[in-house]
Parts: sequence; C-alpha cells; structure tokens
Amino acid sequence: MVKVTVLYDQPEDAAAFEKYYLQTHIPEHGAKLPNATRLDANKAVGDQPPYYRTADIYFDDMTALQACLGSPVGQAAVADLDNFAKGRYKVLITEIQPVQLAAPTRA
Repeated sequence: MVKVTVLYDQPEDAAAFEKYYLQTHIPEHGAKLPNATRLDANKAVGDQPPYYRTADIYFDDMTALQACLGSPVGQAAVADLDNFAKGRYKVLITEIQPVQLAAPTRA
C-alpha cells in the first residue's frame, strides 16, 4: 500500500483556505480520486505546528496511484491545489509498513 501525504503550510488567509478546501477541493476532487481507498483530511493542533493541514490519500500500490495521477480527475485535483494553497504545500509519497503494536497492559 502507498500513501500520498499533502503537507499544507500556514495559509495567508485561513478562512478562505478552509472554505475552498472543505467546500470545493475535497468534494469536487479529493472525494472522487479514482483508485484511492481512503482519504484523511487532517487539521493540525497545538502551538505553532509546522503545517496547517495534511491530507493522506491511500492506494493499494504505485500502479493504482500512477493511474489516479494520470486520470482527468487526478490531474484536475493536482491543478486545483494552487487555487487555494497557492504553492504553499509539499507532497510526500510513502510505502506503508504497518507495525504490530503490543497488546495494552492493564494497571
């Protein structure tokens, strides 16, 4: 499984960013990405986080991701980033390597 993480820097206008991101970008682009198996739209918390938001988009493999990026919907989603993030973002593609956690112990 692979994951695309979009790291959004602090926007110049947070209210405008939120409105466009939640009302336009996610429903018109993110929610329609072909081959995506999951989309998490995350908002940073805490004092002065290094990023404003992140988005995690999951695919079964690189072939599925590449097909998505080559599709009209995938290309439109990428092109739409500058409509609200205005070059203030980074993209990271990772291979997911799950770790088995130990069972929680009771005190």
